[in-house]
Amino acid sequence: MAEIKPLRVGFVPEHFSTPLHYAQKYFGLTAELIPFPSGTGHMITSLRAGEIDVGIGLTEGWVAGLGKEDLEGDGGYKIAGTYVETPLCWAISTGSSRSEITSIPSLQTHNKIGVSRIGSGSYVMGFVLADSQGWLTTGSSPFQVTPLQTFANLRKAVNDGTADFFMWEHFTSKRYYDNGEIKRIGEIYTPWPSWQIVASTSLSKTGEDSRLDDLFGKLDQGISYFGKNPEESVKYISTELDYSEADAREWLKTVQFSGTTKGVDMAVVKNTMAVLRKAGVLGEEGKGMRAEEMVATRKGAQAPAGKIYDEAQ
Repeated sequence: MAEIKPLRVGFVPEHFSTPLHYAQKYFGLTAELIPFPSGTGHMITSLRAGEIDVGIGLTEGWVAGLGKEDLEGDGGYKIAGTYVETPLCWAISTGSSRSEITSIPSLQTHNKIGVSRIGSGSYVMGFVLADSQGWLTTGSSPFQVTPLQTFANLRKAVNDGTADFFMWEHFTSKRYYDNGEIKRIGEIYTPWPSWQIVASTSLSKTGEDSRLDDLFGKLDQGISYFGKNPEESVKYISTELDYSEADAREWLKTVQFSGTTKGVDMAVVKNTMAVLRKAGVLGEEGKGMRAEEMVATRKGAQAPAGKIYDEAQ
């Protein structure tokens, strides 16, 4: 009998990863946890390369990655679960001494956007921002896009002029507003729940995978523990991750994790696709993968209330 290997789970090593940490520490999650500080776009590349089995990342990144018209094959992954129910606040930042950039309207002229990777959340949300400002025109990009891989590189770039601005989660950025490295010029919220869980299509090719069910179960336990132990969470976030104690406490007031991670609300996927089409990230309806094709097929599975699984065809 072949040895069952632990799942390789990609995650972003930020405050949102705290329940995953608890799932491993307290509830026996045996998965190999692989950090991706550059975010969802990097996880998409690694999923398609067979380097990880599961990714926990941003909704807009996963949907954009599967919705492109030129998508090859099966896309490499399917959306299988829901991690965070609340929207994400994307802070818009520039260099601390960039006196010529004072607000969002400044970005129409100073339009070099730094992103972690093409297709990442920081890239996709730039187009959502442009759409909200009425800056989109057919056939041209509203910004000059510069991929810079990491948050540290993005901060450096807006200070040395390589980029004019970038977008990153508010609380992750706040420490660098407080120390004067960068300055905040605005924000935009995702119009959808912010984090989803995806699984490599190579897992579904072998039928039901008990390791996925175990992951969802252990994550649910980690999330429950997180909700019941706020002081431990504040201590972990402020000592093991890059946040102050005050910011960790404030973040806890804003976030709601999914009580049941297994399953996907199809309405969330469809709404995300509609917004990304309007923003020019995805092509017109009828081109590219349908929402139903993006969601993991689970034969005989019963979805939790409010969520559905795409039934096997």
